[in-house]
Amino acid sequence: MHGRDSGTDATRARLEAISMPIEAQLRGRLVRRYKRFLADVELEDGREVTVHCPNPGSMLGTRRPGSLVRCSTHDDPRRKLRHTLEMIRVGSVWVGLHAAKANALARRMLERGAYSPFAGYEDVRPEVATPEGSRFDFRLAGGAAQAPCWIEVKSVTLCASRRARFPDAVTERGRRHLDHLMARRRAGERAALLYVVQRADADSVAPADDIDPAYGATLREAARAGVELHALSARVRGDRIRLERVLPVLL
Repeated sequence: MHGRDSGTDATRARLEAISMPIEAQLRGRLVRRYKRFLADVELEDGREVTVHCPNPGSMLGTRRPGSLVRCSTHDDPRRKLRHTLEMIRVGSVWVGLHAAKANALARRMLERGAYSPFAGYEDVRPEVATPEGSRFDFRLAGGAAQAPCWIEVKSVTLCASRRARFPDAVTERGRRHLDHLMARRRAGERAALLYVVQRADADSVAPADDIDPAYGATLREAARAGVELHALSARVRGDRIRLERVLPVLL
């Protein structure tokens, strides 16, 4: 890791804080996470329940047995599991584990023009397919901004020594997204990667070269090719998640 800034000027980019509620009243402690999308939780009354784990990553650093967790409850009879793991306590902070919350926060931020590098667009479209065969989280177009902008959002939960790191497991899909972002940039459009750090104890974001060196190499290649790298951190509380800080991406 070289520690060089990606070029996105975190000191000049402006962010208007954006928040959204989280329904996570069920409290307990993590027993184990397994089969990728399952976790066992011991509730405050001593009962043990299996809950849905909405995080496709390895959850490195956020899966310690005995850690405090909070879960949401859903009464939809079509669901196999009634509860969803929403957050886990790591040290002094809550860490948001629901990867889709990062996209929901990003969408709210984009629609309100709350982050200056992405402000000025009238049309915010989610889940748009590219000619290369990827499906990016957002495509911005119209308004005062000229070139359309493709955005891929990545939820980040791994953090050590106040540096958030991505990915927490080898990700061929993540490298493919970077390749296709570079293709959109070569086509004359804006292309951006947005890291949403779902914890408040990070001061920067960097590629986890020790976990996936190929991803780190591709990320640096993308930055050199003109793909924008952005990072925003969110403070997670028991009932709310708030996007509130711009972080530098270190390469």
